[in-house]
Amino acid sequence: GTRRDGEMGNRLLESCGKAVTPACMAYTLGSGPDPSPAIGAQHCITKVELSVCATSLLDRDVASKSDPFCVLFHEVDGNWVELGRTETAVNNLNPVFGVKFQVDYHFEEVQKLKFAMFDEDKCSTQLYEHDFLGEFTCTLGVIVSNKKLHRPLILANGKPAGKGAITITAQELSDNRIITLTMCGKKLDKKDFFGKSDPYLEFHKQGEDGKWMLVHRTEVTSLHVLCYDYDNDGGHDFIGEFQTTVTKMSESPSPLSTYNGLKSIMDLICFAFTCFTVMMLIVFYPQVGIDFTASNGNPREPSSLHYINPLGTNEYLSAIWAVGQIIQDYDTDKMFPALGFGAQLPPDWKVSHEFAINFNPTNPFCSGVEGIAQAYSTCLPHIRFYGPTNFAPIINHVARFATQALQQDSAAQYFTLLIITDGVISDMDETRHAIVLAAKLPMSIIIVGVGNADFAAMEFLDGDSSVLRSHTGEEAIRDIVQFVPFRDFRNAPKETLAKSVLAELPQQVTQYFKQRNLSPSNTVPE
Repeated sequence: GTRRDGEMGNRLLESCGKAVTPACMAYTLGSGPDPSPAIGAQHCITKVELSVCATSLLDRDVASKSDPFCVLFHEVDGNWVELGRTETAVNNLNPVFGVKFQVDYHFEEVQKLKFAMFDEDKCSTQLYEHDFLGEFTCTLGVIVSNKKLHRPLILANGKPAGKGAITITAQELSDNRIITLTMCGKKLDKKDFFGKSDPYLEFHKQGEDGKWMLVHRTEVTSLHVLCYDYDNDGGHDFIGEFQTTVTKMSESPSPLSTYNGLKSIMDLICFAFTCFTVMMLIVFYPQVGIDFTASNGNPREPSSLHYINPLGTNEYLSAIWAVGQIIQDYDTDKMFPALGFGAQLPPDWKVSHEFAINFNPTNPFCSGVEGIAQAYSTCLPHIRFYGPTNFAPIINHVARFATQALQQDSAAQYFTLLIITDGVISDMDETRHAIVLAAKLPMSIIIVGVGNADFAAMEFLDGDSSVLRSHTGEEAIRDIVQFVPFRDFRNAPKETLAKSVLAELPQQVTQYFKQRNLSPSNTVPE
């Protein structure tokens, strides 16, 4: 279910320049010897630091400029709950906030966030006491997948907040050690006409895009330190700066290290080094495979698993929506290839085990989850459910493209195949062999079983209880299959299904790249 081979090859080569077709995941490639294939699900939770800056904010003050601060909310049971606030930037319409937000990142969940800007008017914690400057709402997944997200601010009435815009940068926090810096300045320039300078420091770290970003903790090895004279009107006077590295400071022959920069001399005392692991940038190529075999029943009859009820859904559509709503956050164009298998197709009514459900074999991509659902519903009246239920063809189809990614020299590209089936499988030996071979590739398989059939075969393919072997006896070098029976989640919130379906994926991704000693790509999406 991909574009033509040549086009897909180009897409693979250009993937580092694409702002993530799921997923840019914040998971750390561990160190040390690689363990044997993992048994059982391991839920990965990563703490992500969000840095916020804004430009061209509305000026709500008469005698001076706005004094903005940012408030972060997350959605809990349909309500917005405050997570934290930045400091107030005095007289500044283009603030770069030093206070960061730390959020637990769950890849398998939809985590809705709202960033709201206010102009501080009073010494009050009540937000209604301050002027509203605009807001931006998205999911944490969108931020993580882009790493650096720039969007316009919107007012409560849905209109633009002037030219106001917000930039959010995501960084993984994988180390909780603390850098302690004791500083003093000597012979600093006098910037005030009356009185002495009121100096303060800014620490910037260099990002993957080469740009400097304000931080509170120096969590990478390259540092840019600036000294300013603070003025109440926001027009802070620049005193001096210097650039150094963590290595230079940690290798200093004495606790007292001196750095010269422009007209300033900085004394840094008592420095402790901390390692920081940057978040992974991985482009995902998700694909969907749908079972159209006769064992599902006549789609025109309510007893069929493919019957679309008066509410416009069935278990197949529910599975597509549950998983799709997660992964679509990690794809800028939100174009997903969708395949069907086990049906007879017009006009000659031959059985196919890897056909595009939009009936466009050269471009099987559907626009977002809505596009997949629409293509699925549209194709049902035009095909004949048949058989047998063969998984191997569609697995091998995706594996052919994953093989091309073996040439990558960094952790950049990974393929996922979502198979939705009623559980009756015909080519078990061929499927086992295909999975064992696919385990060597940057690829994972998610199987959602619908209906009430015996899913023993699916549970066998999922290597949680034992290592999967092919019919020739070859062992899978890692577990790449996650099976979930839909019936266990019929009466549960849809988010619960998504969490279970995607539970093993982060572990599978990091295990693959760790086995191949590949580190994340340093490319930052535009």
